[in-house]
Amino acid sequence: MFSVTVRDHIMIAHSLEGEAFGPAQRLHGATYVIDATFRRAELAADGIVVDIGRAADALRTVASELSYRNLDEEPSLAGMNTTTEVLARLIADRLAERAQAGGLGEGGRSLDGLVVTLHESHIASASFERAL
Repeated sequence: MFSVTVRDHIMIAHSLEGEAFGPAQRLHGATYVIDATFRRAELAADGIVVDIGRAADALRTVASELSYRNLDEEPSLAGMNTTTEVLARLIADRLAERAQAGGLGEGGRSLDGLVVTLHESHIASASFERAL
């Protein structure tokens, strides 16, 4: 399996529901480094997995939809507990939509899958992997 990874980041505010989250139940800020890894079993005819520039642009667009926002106030996230895992899936799904719509070029339509990893800190991260 071949892969290409691009990186960006988001800075958000949110609160988490549930006693398991202790003080994170209160409104707090978080900065996540995002790695988006695009995968395919065979390289495209041009010898690449996906156009890195288009992949980086797509991730930047998705990240900008979330960054510098209080996620508790975002209508599209209403009722969602925006844990790191949930955000990884949300970003993966939004990238998948762009890939399938041709936003990563024609090669993006032939990707086999992608993995989004959100790094909460230098010691903790969460990922979501999905097929395309």
